[in-house]
Amino acid sequence: MRVVTTPQQALVRSAARNNAAWCAVMGRAHEVDSGFGKEAWAAARRTPLYYPDAVTLEPGADPEALVARIDTVSPGASVKDSFADLDLTGAGFRVLFEAEWIHRAAGLPIAAPDLAWDVVSDPGALRDWALAWDDGGGNADLFGPGLLDDPETFVLAGRSADGRVVVGAVVGRNSHVVGVSNLFGPPDVAWPLVLHAVGRLFPALPVVGYERGDDLAAALRHGFEPAGPLRVWVHERPA
Repeated sequence: MRVVTTPQQALVRSAARNNAAWCAVMGRAHEVDSGFGKEAWAAARRTPLYYPDAVTLEPGADPEALVARIDTVSPGASVKDSFADLDLTGAGFRVLFEAEWIHRAAGLPIAAPDLAWDVVSDPGALRDWALAWDDGGGNADLFGPGLLDDPETFVLAGRSADGRVVVGAVVGRNSHVVGVSNLFGPPDVAWPLVLHAVGRLFPALPVVGYERGDDLAAALRHGFEPAGPLRVWVHERPA
């Protein structure tokens, strides 16, 4: 039987693969190897803080095969269920949160931002960006210089008149979409700047990502549309 893929399903597949590619980039920067399979991307060793150990790439992924590819012995293993269609409770997981994939068509108008922006290109500037992203949380070391080696990853910084980084994001490009992650700063300042920058850098590509709650509402205000639900599952620590 021929499987029919709707435009929305194709969009979610593209968004999920783009997001998995960014997770792989972050893993490599922390010396964590990973690989893409037909149904999912996965890392056999625990990934950096805030990053999943697996991302499904197709609906209906085999839960047992997926879980077998990741480390569930170390506490905190997680799976990004890109199509919100898995049940991993039998493998000791619980739903950490639910969110919505979002997309914004290429070429939509966006006003020029009030802030100057640039693509971070050296370790010192990346450190400044990471400290602004972290905002005193103690996790700025998550973003190391190795991220600058990836040719499809772009760290965007929006700067105040005195040169301070006040908003920013990471964008990752592939042949189909540009994915936005790690957006920080006031959303109604950050989104216009990031979308303006992405439009200048990659005018022919739609923009994707995922958000939830107030952050989802902010993205929708700036021209995004919902594309489909996702879930993140986290493995419970053995008793």
